[in-house]
Amino acid sequence: MLGNGEVVGKLETSWDALLDHGNEPFDISFPPVQGVQPSLTLKATVLHPCDDHGSALVDSIVESEIARETDSGHERFATYVTSKTVSHLNDAVQYFQLVLDQCPVGHPDRAGALTNLARARLEGYIRNDLQDIDCITSLFCEALALRPQGHPDHPLYLYHLTEALNWRHDYQHTAADICESAQLYYELLPLCPEDTRLRSVVAGENGVDYVIRECNELPIDASDEGIHLRRVILELCPLSNERRLNALDKLTWALGSRFEQCGSIDDLDECIQRGRETVSLCSQEHSEHSICLNNLATSLQDRFKNQGKHHDLNEAISLYEEALRLYPVGDEFHNILLNNMGETLVTCFKQRGDLNDINRAISLHREALTLRPPGNLYRDYTLNNLANALKSRYDKLDASEDLNEAIDLFRDSLQLRPRGHPEHHAALFNLSMVLCSRFTQTQKNEDVEEAIRLCQESLEALPSLHPKKYFGYMWLQEAYLSRYRVQGKSADLSLAVENFRLASRHPTQGFPGRILIAWNWVDAAERHSDPSTLEAYTTFFDLFDRHLASRSSAISRREAATAFRDAQSLPVDAASRAIHCDDLQRAVELLEQGRGQQWSLASRLRTPLEDLQSTNPNLADNFSELSKCLSKTQGPAVSTDRAAADLAETQYRKLTEQWGAVVAEIRNLKGFSRFLLPPSYEDLQAAARHGPVIILVASQYSCSAIIVPTSGEPHHVPLPSITLTDLQSLKDRFARAIRQSSRMKPKESRTDLIVLLRTIWEEIMLPIVHVLEHVLELKRQSRIWLCPTAAFTSIPLHAAYPFQTKADRSKEPCLEDLYICSYTPTLSALIRSRQLMKKLVPPSFVAIGQGQPRAGKSKELLAVDSEIELVRKLVPATVNRATISGDAATRAGALQALQDNNWVHLACHGKQDREQPYNSHFVMKDEPITLLDIMEKDIPHAEFAFLSACHTAVGDEKTPDEVIHLAAGLQFSGFKSVIGTLWEVDDAVAKHVVKAFYENMFKDLEDGGVMDCTKAAWALNRATHSVKTKVPLEQRMVFIHVGV
Repeated sequence: MLGNGEVVGKLETSWDALLDHGNEPFDISFPPVQGVQPSLTLKATVLHPCDDHGSALVDSIVESEIARETDSGHERFATYVTSKTVSHLNDAVQYFQLVLDQCPVGHPDRAGALTNLARARLEGYIRNDLQDIDCITSLFCEALALRPQGHPDHPLYLYHLTEALNWRHDYQHTAADICESAQLYYELLPLCPEDTRLRSVVAGENGVDYVIRECNELPIDASDEGIHLRRVILELCPLSNERRLNALDKLTWALGSRFEQCGSIDDLDECIQRGRETVSLCSQEHSEHSICLNNLATSLQDRFKNQGKHHDLNEAISLYEEALRLYPVGDEFHNILLNNMGETLVTCFKQRGDLNDINRAISLHREALTLRPPGNLYRDYTLNNLANALKSRYDKLDASEDLNEAIDLFRDSLQLRPRGHPEHHAALFNLSMVLCSRFTQTQKNEDVEEAIRLCQESLEALPSLHPKKYFGYMWLQEAYLSRYRVQGKSADLSLAVENFRLASRHPTQGFPGRILIAWNWVDAAERHSDPSTLEAYTTFFDLFDRHLASRSSAISRREAATAFRDAQSLPVDAASRAIHCDDLQRAVELLEQGRGQQWSLASRLRTPLEDLQSTNPNLADNFSELSKCLSKTQGPAVSTDRAAADLAETQYRKLTEQWGAVVAEIRNLKGFSRFLLPPSYEDLQAAARHGPVIILVASQYSCSAIIVPTSGEPHHVPLPSITLTDLQSLKDRFARAIRQSSRMKPKESRTDLIVLLRTIWEEIMLPIVHVLEHVLELKRQSRIWLCPTAAFTSIPLHAAYPFQTKADRSKEPCLEDLYICSYTPTLSALIRSRQLMKKLVPPSFVAIGQGQPRAGKSKELLAVDSEIELVRKLVPATVNRATISGDAATRAGALQALQDNNWVHLACHGKQDREQPYNSHFVMKDEPITLLDIMEKDIPHAEFAFLSACHTAVGDEKTPDEVIHLAAGLQFSGFKSVIGTLWEVDDAVAKHVVKAFYENMFKDLEDGGVMDCTKAAWALNRATHSVKTKVPLEQRMVFIHVGV
């Protein structure tokens, strides 16, 4: 028997015991050694003499010779181990070599022969009696190849090779050996059963512990291979292992370094995940607790800069504060904390504008600088950070002493970061930044010339995809733009635009930074009427869309959107610029791309796939499945468990990447090149199939309307007498007039309201009506759709009224006398609703009423029950109908009714949340139905909803162009036609409108007609006309129609 080098006990048995087994094969097990049962088992059987002929006899002789020489080798080797006599080792090696020579490739005993020879030589190497470690390692490698994965001896052969690698590393300090050994142990450990000798050796001090210890001593390597090694080492450290903390720290540093070099958010996310575990393992009493807090805070701050998530910044500040409180003053690490905390406060100041933040940051940096005198290894970092804080305060307060001190400090920092220093590039563009600022102030040419040279040098020092290259482009464009503003050379403006382009497209920089540079590009291009203006707008919308798409919930997407509040006007400004360029089609496209992005993003996951299904079913199914997974992954609430929230967001982003890859595949199909890309004008004109769509553009540059006709080119209608300021004033005056009217008696004249409605007619709608009547020759009572933007969204355009009398004493017609008005949040929303009309099903009507919500929720609505009963009677008896009211009108009951019915009437309190519109809701008996609840529903068979509740069709003030309100939510969930309200509804008089509406809606059904949700706009128009004597003006105006 050749054996495999495992330690076994002495086996003693008698011939009688062996012969008792008869002719059947049997196992012989060895006794335990030091309480560990060897894995080796002998297979035995009794053989009877027989005649051997020919080759069988030769084979027997050879096998006997191999066995004899192997036994002799083991005997000499055992003697060497005890006597340490080298001649015995040489004899053993000679015998084992003879055996190997008799076991050519393919011989069943070759693996054992290789192992015996290698083990003998390895023992000699360990005792410095032999030096051929490379040959020894090769023998073990060859033996392992003969015992592949799945072979019962594979674990033992893995272990033999790790021994050789460990010893070679121990003597020669070769990193490659210990790295390979770590990988082998990672494979070996799961193959070693508990309570076996092999497991005890592998998991012991000279096994895994040695490998972990040695690997943790290696320099941090941020390459793919280096990070893979760090992950392997971490896997070898169970939670209870004392070395796990060190392994986590090494992996975190490696991931952080790779993020700095490559900008992958995956690395930063894992860095934060590992950092959280490090903090959890390191108790407050642990000497490195503050270091762990600092490292996690730094990673969170980096992610905030890359992703713009404010909870990261808040958590980073909290962690730095805790670390500073725990670490003693005077220690070098305390200085590091001062610097990091100061840098974070500068970031806070840039976000919030609180001078207390920037003043404290400067104070902390000054304190740190006094503790790092000239000669200190880290002085350059503190100089840089203090200079950056002073520059930030200068930007706010315009104090020249701050700027001059910042320049001096940046120069000092540059001297300490010469060429070859890892932060040399940062020192260059930082100095460039402040010199550019001083040039703007003093207009001294030498400052801007030096700024340009420094930026160019910093860009040359970095590889093309380095994340920090973005800052070089950013400050170089600032330098060129500053020089252009002073000297007026068009070449400088062109160079500035090119660097805007490079910075905004730099793929390894996070979206917030790139969006900011695109916004600055828009601003500069508008100011200087540069031809790149529309390109700048398009770049901004594309980046903004991708940034929002990376967020895993509707609420987090809105938070991301409101972070760029100064850019909220860009969709209408882009349209205004396109109008100025006489490109009306592009204006329509830009408006659609920049507005309603929240709905657009959500709608992508519910895209109809009939055409794709017929072209490529597998790809359609894959897209559909990933879209469903993304929909399910989106979380409506903000989690308080940051680790769990991070994990969920990482999973969402990875799903998004898979989804994006499938979309790219679809776009490669013939006929699908524009799949889910921003729609063209040709696509958008489908919204006007049943009547023109009037887009009202409220920009700081001009206010106007674009009429999208059923066919042909769009029409521009200037509104020269209206400015954005006028619209803001008009909006405020309307709000006051509505409040005043609500306190008046029904018969009192609404003078203020009448004046405002006349203003809307004369200055806004009359020029549009002229085009509709005289250019498009639109017949009276034709349908039109209003698509207001920005400030126009808060004005009741449908109620425009001249309040004038003609010469024949007849009244001048108002807008709703001329046309049947509807609203649409965007053109795409109307198109989507029409596409879903293909899926009509038999009508099922439910009336939901809740006039007595739980105590303390809202005041009682006394007319709700009578309104629900009225609706029930008006719905034809031939229709499947139901009512839910009182205690049955709960959140769950109402949501289920929305899901089960395609016609819905809802009478209850409606609450608009102006701060967080996704929390706008309908009040039920127990809990409210929020806009988020509605959005989560996918009801493609739904047709019509009448929302007899307050504030159901008005969005929030922060993001008016996102049109986030309850009526839009129902339209998104599948309802093609929705009646909503712009302000508070008086339930006592609303029932008059409701009665007239349903009478008009259903009056043809007795003659064999069918329920048709496209009649809703007409029925509402007729209803508001018929109740003029019963319902006050503001309560007739409150109802609007949205959709088909």
